[in-house]
Amino acid sequence: MKPPTKTPSESLAQLVGQSVNDIDTPALVVDLDAMKRNLSRMAEFARKHDVRWRPHAKMHKSVALAKLQMQAGAVGVCVQKTAEAEAMAAGGIYNIYISNEVIAPQKLARVAALAHRVSAENGRLAIAVDSTEGVIRLAQAMNQARSHHGAAAVIDVFVEIDVGQHRCGVPPGEAAVALAQEIRKHPALRFGGLQAYHGKAQHMRGAKERRDAIAIVMDEVVYTRKLIEAEGMPVDLVTGAGTGTMVCEAASGVFGELQAGSFMFMDADYAANERDPAQPHFEHALFVKSQVISSRADYAVCDAGHKSHAIDSGLPKVLAFDPESELDYLNGGDEHGILQPAGASRRVPAIGRMLWLIPGHCDPTVNLHDFMIGVAGGLRKGTVETIIRVDARGALT
Repeated sequence: MKPPTKTPSESLAQLVGQSVNDIDTPALVVDLDAMKRNLSRMAEFARKHDVRWRPHAKMHKSVALAKLQMQAGAVGVCVQKTAEAEAMAAGGIYNIYISNEVIAPQKLARVAALAHRVSAENGRLAIAVDSTEGVIRLAQAMNQARSHHGAAAVIDVFVEIDVGQHRCGVPPGEAAVALAQEIRKHPALRFGGLQAYHGKAQHMRGAKERRDAIAIVMDEVVYTRKLIEAEGMPVDLVTGAGTGTMVCEAASGVFGELQAGSFMFMDADYAANERDPAQPHFEHALFVKSQVISSRADYAVCDAGHKSHAIDSGLPKVLAFDPESELDYLNGGDEHGILQPAGASRRVPAIGRMLWLIPGHCDPTVNLHDFMIGVAGGLRKGTVETIIRVDARGALT
């Protein structure tokens, strides 16, 4: 009789306590020490500015990491998909904000059911809207769920205004007032405030450029809030911000909540920004471990291609421990990466050499993996401390 085949999780579990060198490649690895320092700096930053922080769980998609963030002081999590919210709730996270529009009736039924579920756990579910149709459909779903569950859960609803992303959101001003008034008509809905997220500003490279962009956001938010409050509806909270601009929102006196999430892993794209002097120093904490599988006179090939890391924000960077080990990563396709000496380096890496790639964009990179391997003690001499499940991998609906 053949011995039972180990599942991937069982095989990975055997790595705990082993050297970082024993991790097979390619693999998604978290430097736990760097990640915890990033968390500590973020928590201190939020306390200093007296703002709440609600990091995006769409970045790590992990219940375990969401709980770690909340232990550090986060009030809850943001998600972008109903399925992500369900995955978080299934793991015991009961303060969730779906910072996105949900329109499909079948999804809204799930949202309403989830609102009742987290309410039963003394939690809260919130969601963003940008249309009257969206408000009415949400209210209908909540009313149907109320009749089914025999309870009277309420969902917090944030009016999203378009402050420069040019994606979802109504224009600042009167359109937002009309939506807040529509929300007020429905007993199962509570007007929670404004969602004002400028995604494009997160990746403006210059610190002044980002500050100037968010200054315009502030004007639009203050104007919109004034109009809504003139109608007798308090705007209890303005939520938004990301890792690239959070220093601006935190210092504004306008935003009460920060949604920054990528700070915890700090991908290559965010690291390319000019650092604002007011922003904490966040370290790279997410890596794709790879190794050289072929070597030539002027280049080498590693075993981590696009199936192991996202390339929407550019190709990964190769972590260099010293100037002599600097390498450029070039496109090698789905399964391969091309490596060429860079900077002061003139050496082509030998077959078997281990490499640490810094993904261009952490969120979709995490979504390519079922597990992350948590390492303590550094990438060179550390040991595997934990296996982190990507609970919401593929949660697209």
